[in-house]
Amino acid sequence: MTALPRNVTSSTDLPAARWLRSSYSTGANNCVETTRALSGPWIGLLAVRDSKDPAGPALLFSPESWAGFTAAFQP
Repeated sequence: MTALPRNVTSSTDLPAARWLRSSYSTGANNCVETTRALSGPWIGLLAVRDSKDPAGPALLFSPESWAGFTAAFQP
């Protein structure tokens, strides 16, 4: 079994990514952005990056892992 990649060194490595900003974002540009990888070895994974560094690295999560993470912070 092959392990899933955990990150990409540059968000620009995710072709055709449509990054979405958190709905909790303020105008201070201090939030996270997410996208679903559409191709390459990351296909189907959710990528998360810092909005202040759009060409920087992105962490990769399976859809199930991301759902569990965000559910932990629901009121």
